[in-house]
Amino acid sequence: EAMEQQTISLTKAGITATLNARASILAAANPIHGRYDRSKTLRANVQLSAPILSRFDLFFVVLDECDDVADYNVAKHILDVHRCDETRVKPPFEQDEMLRYIRFARTLSPRIPEESRRVIVDCYRKLRQGDTMGRSRTAYRITVRQLESLIRLSEALARLHCADIVKPQWVREAFRLLRQSIVHVETEDITFHEEFDGEEGGEMGGDDGDEGVAGSDEAGMMDTDDSGIPPLPDPYAPQDNLGDADGPPSVEEQQPKRKKKSKKKKKKTQITFEQYESISNALATYLRSRESDAARAEDEGEGDGSAAYLTWGQLVEWHLEQSEDSIGDSLDELSRMRKLTNLVIRR
Repeated sequence: EAMEQQTISLTKAGITATLNARASILAAANPIHGRYDRSKTLRANVQLSAPILSRFDLFFVVLDECDDVADYNVAKHILDVHRCDETRVKPPFEQDEMLRYIRFARTLSPRIPEESRRVIVDCYRKLRQGDTMGRSRTAYRITVRQLESLIRLSEALARLHCADIVKPQWVREAFRLLRQSIVHVETEDITFHEEFDGEEGGEMGGDDGDEGVAGSDEAGMMDTDDSGIPPLPDPYAPQDNLGDADGPPSVEEQQPKRKKKSKKKKKKTQITFEQYESISNALATYLRSRESDAARAEDEGEGDGSAAYLTWGQLVEWHLEQSEDSIGDSLDELSRMRKLTNLVIRR
């Protein structure tokens, strides 16, 4: 009630009173088992329900990562405090100055002009679109509460600058804070593992010219004469590779030795979760639209439904055509986008 209605209801001795509770709430929570699990969502790490999480404007996850420099500075600071050797840092502003600044900023009531309103509507629309595209790894769904959060953050930035109006640049900054807090707090990068032959240069384009040789060796082919019949081995010929020189070669030794297969190596390709979701959702939406169009045409008797099927290459080419604006004239970007599209489809 305090976070949603900004009121607190008290009942005592048959008397019910409703008090205002218009204050900012700063809450802290420790993850389960003492360490944040990146593979789980924020809600699963802190065990808070989605309705409670949706009432907060911003989230900041502080990770305890192992860093030599940071660990050294923390340990040095703690030891200096215990030995009373810590030098006092002189702040740029005195406490009285900060209190006067905060009191003055609270008295301001910035208004939102028409230009900033259009920016707020556009930013809220982008948040909703990102939520409906299947990015279910966020802490909660984007609702009107996030629109109110966007307005509150924009007004707070205006008060921070002691301004009477909310400028569009502050709305965009509030949108950036809200998007980073909601979307990127718990998403992790997607890693693709590509297997390729270590000696032949990879399965996705090895042009070393050894493929045919290796293929013939692996097939176990032998040298033949003009008649096409392989020659018989000479039992009295000197055998360099035989372990027993007193007798004829065994049947196993007469078999042609096959070349050992080279080990498969794995190459890692990593993209952000947002890029993966953008590509996969675009492909899935296009395929569903083709299926629905083909089913509608089949019901109307104008087709047999075969138009709904696409080959792998056709789907890749369609996505590259849709990404022409981001690719531009760069051949490297075209090759990278083609590779990412193939990896997403394969996954």
